[in-house]
Amino acid sequence: MGLKRVVLAVGVFLGVVGMAVADRPNVVWIVADDLSPNFGCYGETAVTTPHVDRLAREGTRFAHAYVTAPVCSPSRSALITGMEQTAIGAQHHRSGRGALTIRLPKDVRPIPELFRAAGYYTCIGSGERRGKGTDRTGQAAQGGGKTDYNFEWDAGMYDGADWSGRRPGQPFFMQVTLLGGKLRESQRGGEQIAGRADAELGGRTDIATVSMPPHLPDDPVLVADRAAYFDAVRFTDAEVGQVLARLEREGLLDTTVVAFMTDHGISHARGKQFLYDEGTHVPLIVRGPGIPAGAVREDLVEHIDLAAVSLAVAGIPVPSWMRGRDLFAKEYVARDAVFAARDRCDETVDRIRSVRTEQYLYIHNFYPRRPHLQPNAYKDGKLIMKRLRELHEARSLPEVTERLLFAPERPEEELYAWRDDPWQLTNLAADPAHADALIALRDRLDRWMIETGDNHPESEAMYDSDMRVYLGQGNQITEENIATMKRWAAEGR
Repeated sequence: MGLKRVVLAVGVFLGVVGMAVADRPNVVWIVADDLSPNFGCYGETAVTTPHVDRLAREGTRFAHAYVTAPVCSPSRSALITGMEQTAIGAQHHRSGRGALTIRLPKDVRPIPELFRAAGYYTCIGSGERRGKGTDRTGQAAQGGGKTDYNFEWDAGMYDGADWSGRRPGQPFFMQVTLLGGKLRESQRGGEQIAGRADAELGGRTDIATVSMPPHLPDDPVLVADRAAYFDAVRFTDAEVGQVLARLEREGLLDTTVVAFMTDHGISHARGKQFLYDEGTHVPLIVRGPGIPAGAVREDLVEHIDLAAVSLAVAGIPVPSWMRGRDLFAKEYVARDAVFAARDRCDETVDRIRSVRTEQYLYIHNFYPRRPHLQPNAYKDGKLIMKRLRELHEARSLPEVTERLLFAPERPEEELYAWRDDPWQLTNLAADPAHADALIALRDRLDRWMIETGDNHPESEAMYDSDMRVYLGQGNQITEENIATMKRWAAEGR
């Protein structure tokens, strides 16, 4: 261990040495992919979610939690450091995977390192009892845990794939990673997960109970996909129940702080990868010793706050560099705004920033001459996107869908009264009645970008480095999209 890490370990140890082992709770994160807050405790009626609802009854539910990035790797990079992804240079999806790598800023450390230095056993996996070890590709070697961090990190910060390998009485920090909404991904219109639901959950989601968002057509393909999404919610709830059952069976639940959240919202045309509520609004529930039971918090919070909460409940000092906040601290001051950023996703270049206050959601599109649905091999490969494009070509989409999804360009600025307009359908940016709010939020976003060092797009060299993994793999669509991105950049679009 280098001198720097020795100093870190000693500093953290001194911060917790006065706490008896029995006073240091275990900490378990349950993080699912690609799900919005479609759970009973958040008001969803299409499906029942008894296990997540139990967490809410026995803990604190945050009604307005938002990720700082609406796609997996930047979101997870931010969460594991308690820092916005723009503040650590990890904002581009699946970046730093080529010849040019990304290193964290000086002194910033992933929180598993801080837990290990404090004597915790650290693990990541599915929550089942399995083997140990992780690799840098983003998955636990044997335990199935998802990391997907964009920066260089030491796989040794995880001791195993679950807590079974710890010493007797040793507290643990566990990340349970679930497939969540990815369970619905199939080219067969959700039939695969529906068949599983028939076999394992006593039946599939009835499409008659499914209502579509107002900006999407009531098309059979899209309705079937939404039903499959709700089946993914049900399976996720069942998996949460399995984790809770294991903790209870092993006599650990009463001494464990359990947090449930998702890494971003539903994967859809205005969800994942975008800064509307569908992409950034996530469930966040915390349950355990010292956490108020049955409480509902209405303040605005960011997902990076969970990092600070987790360290604090373990008696580990929250580092001064961390931008996440301990939501349960006596001196806690609620945020008056939360921020989010979307950058390159796979081969598709974009740059969008947002700030949300109690009343407004302001979005700045830095590439307004590009369409909302830029070509993207990942999203365009989905059955729902193929169907939307088919309907667009056939000129059979509703006006609102055409306007929001298929306009050739985007407004540079968007402004929504998000509480009254939960699907963000009416852009108020050009409305003189909201001019003062537009100016104030524009300035607020600019100041946040300066604070986090978010002042430049990805370099061409880094883009080329990260794109090499996509080239020569026989994926003609991706290669064509890369060429399109380069051409648009040359044209100043």
